[in-house]
Amino acid sequence: MPARVAYTPDELDTALADARAHGRRIAFVPTMGAIHDGHLGLVETAREHGDLIVASVFVNPTQFGPGEDYERYPRDLGRDVELLGGAGVDIVFAPDVETVYPPGTEDVTVDPGPLGQVLEGVSRPTHFRGVLTVVAKLFAFVRPGAAVFGEKDYQQLVLVRRLARALHTGVDVVGRPIVRDGDGLAKSSRNAFLSDAERATALVLSRALHTGAAARSRGAEAVTAAARGVLAGADGVHLDYLALTDAELGEPAGGRAARLLVAARVGSTRLIDNLGFDLPDDPGTTPR
Repeated sequence: MPARVAYTPDELDTALADARAHGRRIAFVPTMGAIHDGHLGLVETAREHGDLIVASVFVNPTQFGPGEDYERYPRDLGRDVELLGGAGVDIVFAPDVETVYPPGTEDVTVDPGPLGQVLEGVSRPTHFRGVLTVVAKLFAFVRPGAAVFGEKDYQQLVLVRRLARALHTGVDVVGRPIVRDGDGLAKSSRNAFLSDAERATALVLSRALHTGAAARSRGAEAVTAAARGVLAGADGVHLDYLALTDAELGEPAGGRAARLLVAARVGSTRLIDNLGFDLPDDPGTTPR
């Protein structure tokens, strides 16, 4: 069955009225369109957490910094609606910019706090303010019981979970593991910007993460050293950051879940990736 499209909050409320009246749980998948298998995986997870699925398609201008790719970001709503409906989405919410950001409200934003100024926040200092602001607005429009976000944008996932708790939204924020192509490249709308040669080069990111994880029995320093060694030998990759953290993006420690994160430019395209694993209590032991 094709997905129903709502362009305004009133149309969305009408589309959701019966579900809300009968207490059906709404699961929400926010997207910026350019739908790929990674997004469809989020829909698959959403089906496990709700009775009715809403997906948004909105290219959010406030999360793009100066010189980033807002204007050239892929936009094809017809294709997106077809793919989302085919995956089981019931309603696609596709508002325009003026609906999400009414005139005179530009200064009303959500501050991500110190965690929004590290990693992605260093090179993109306004990014997470834009992300959390639009997520708060979309949560208010949709009023879901659960919302699904991909782990590829791991820092975003951590911050959205904090937002949901801090603002008492009642939304269960669910993480979906990264979806990868057969060659290991993490699915991303920005992969469309890569030439064939750049795509082959970009595979070094996932290779570096797995090489680092394979060194975890020797401790945190060995993890980052091994990953950096792989990246150092790659031509055409301009590293932004490589960082090992705990699951909440704090300092890593033995005996706890860790996350190795990388961001780099391949050609003119900025890519991110990450990998989760456990660090052993003591270097030299076998990790899980």
